This record gives sequence, structure tokens and C-alpha cells, in this order.
Amino acid sequence: MGRKWMNIKEKKANKDQNTSKIYAKFGIEIYAAAKQGEPDPELNQKLRFVIERSKTYNVPRHVIDKAIDKAKGGDDENFQELRYEGFGPNGSMIIVDALTNNVNRTASNVRAAYGKNGGNMGVSGSVNYLFDPTAVFVMSNQDADEVMMGLLEADVDVREVFAEDDQVVVYGETQDFATIRNALEAMGISEFEVAEIDLLPQNEVTLEGDDLAKFEKLIDALEDDDDVQRVYHNVDL
Repeated sequence: MGRKWMNIKEKKANKDQNTSKIYAKFGIEIYAAAKQGEPDPELNQKLRFVIERSKTYNVPRHVIDKAIDKAKGGDDENFQELRYEGFGPNGSMIIVDALTNNVNRTASNVRAAYGKNGGNMGVSGSVNYLFDPTAVFVMSNQDADEVMMGLLEADVDVREVFAEDDQVVVYGETQDFATIRNALEAMGISEFEVAEIDLLPQNEVTLEGDDLAKFEKLIDALEDDDDVQRVYHNVDL
């Protein structure tokens, strides 16, 4: 499975360059999760997961608390979760997850981003089946064998543990995200380069020249949209 996790790290690095935008997007995601269930992360697994994700992006506590307080305050703004699937240049595939309070606006913006940057938005299910939902953890300064042994001793099942580029990568089932993270933290691992539930492509493509330039422009256009929370693709960057 190799370097697929690098796409996640690349996305994280890109988002880190615009902290105000990533804070705003997490604020909406936390608010929506708190609004859909209990505004208490101890009682709301989805909310707890979003908050844990936000910490890997260094989202300040006051942003998290403000979003939860807004949900507690009875604000009537409602958000819908949407997924758009499509194609970029030369065999590239892209999935967009959005969180919006205006479906028409978001659909129009995403379609325009695809169309203006060498892509085409497809129908639901057109590429989703070619990606595997995966719990992904990436850690520095760890030993892969020790991590694997620790997980085995904790009776935690994972798909794969391997070392790459001086880091250790763990792939697991999405429903085991919290269990894996708890086991890793019990081993004394408290900092993660990546701690995500992601969509990993079953096969990757390599783009060059104009195709790569168009693809990167398309990804930038999608990620810049305020309603877009996450973008997945199958390009080896």
C-alpha cells in the first residue's frame, strides 16, 4: 500500500499554510457534529472524532469551544453532508466531501471547479468504489516492530504496520479508529503526523507536465471552497 498516506500528509501540509481557513472549516464541522447529536464529546462519538482530528491540525481550544457553545445555544443553522465524485486529467479520480447550509451553492461551485480546471463531475458511485475507507496513523521516532507488538499485545487488529521515510504508518478499519488510537496512546505515543479516517485509492496514477499542473489547480480550487471539508484523489504526488 506504500506511499498512499503521503497524499494525506501533503494535504495536511497545504492546509497548515492557511490556518484561518482550516480553523473555520473545523469550526463548522465541530458545530455540525455537536448539532446532530449531544454537544458533549463523551456522549457523541462523531463529535469526539472531529475534535481529535482538529488537534492534529493544531486547532485552538477556543475555536472548538466556540463551535460547541454555538450548538448548545440553539442556533437553527443546519448543515448537510454531501459527497461529489469526479474525474481529473488523464485517469485521475477525485472525491469531494462537503458540509453546507446551501446545497445549490455548493453543487454549483464544485461543478464549476471541476469544469474550469480540466475535470468532470461524475454521478454518485462513479469512483467511490475504487477507494478504501481506512483509519490512518503516521508517527515519527517510533519502531514499526515495537508498534506492531504493542498493538498485538493490546489485542487490536490492524490491516498493516510498516516503516517508511523514518516514520511508522498504521492502517486499520475505520470503525477501529478510536481503539487503535487509544492503544497507541497507551504505548506512550501522543503525537501523530497523521491521525485520520481517509479514503485510500486502490490504484494510483502518475501525472506529468500539463496534466499535473491542471490537476493541482483543480485540487486547489476545490479545497479553497469554504463548503469543502476534504478532498481525496488517486494521484501519486
